[in-house]
Amino acid sequence: MTEPESRAERKERTRQALLDGTLELLEERSFASLSLREVARSAGIVPTAFYRHFASMDELGVALVEDGMRMLRRMLREARRDPSTKSASVSLDILLRQVRAHEGEFRFLSRERYGGVTEVRRAIAAELRLFASELTIDLSRMPALASWEVEDLEMAADLIVGVMMSTVIDLLEVDHPGGREERAVIDRAERQLRLVMIGMGGWHPTTR
Repeated sequence: MTEPESRAERKERTRQALLDGTLELLEERSFASLSLREVARSAGIVPTAFYRHFASMDELGVALVEDGMRMLRRMLREARRDPSTKSASVSLDILLRQVRAHEGEFRFLSRERYGGVTEVRRAIAAELRLFASELTIDLSRMPALASWEVEDLEMAADLIVGVMMSTVIDLLEVDHPGGREERAVIDRAERQLRLVMIGMGGWHPTTR
């Protein structure tokens, strides 16, 4: 016999149902267009029960951002470990698998990044700044970049993260996943990353 669910387990299951249900509703809509009532209905609970898990719809949106960006952070960790021309192909293959496995989450992040609910937009921006900050620290530990100023390291990190995010958007717009169009997106992104990384090798931090 299976042990009965604890109260904490039931609460976590319902919370996850709210997140999953919201993502399903967001397939063709913006977050701002959703109502608390329909989100609660998607999880099989009454509207008042929603507040046991989230204080507001804004808080739900921020939770979606944090969950989605956590996946992206795991994916980018490989690039942060070894930001070289050799790692570009590996990192982009990881990115491709993540996007295809979690299209709903990535579509939500790309759609809400520049519009919609203010708190959600701010949460996405904060997560991207954190990515760039972590990458900046890793770059600073590379012997070849020891003489770089923080401003230059931050600029390089922003470029790498920017390529990754634009690639996510391009992958989501591919009509036939797994085909030539998808491969073209990855090939272009790899060239962009190689260009950034090769350029870093010839960059003189004192040049303004």
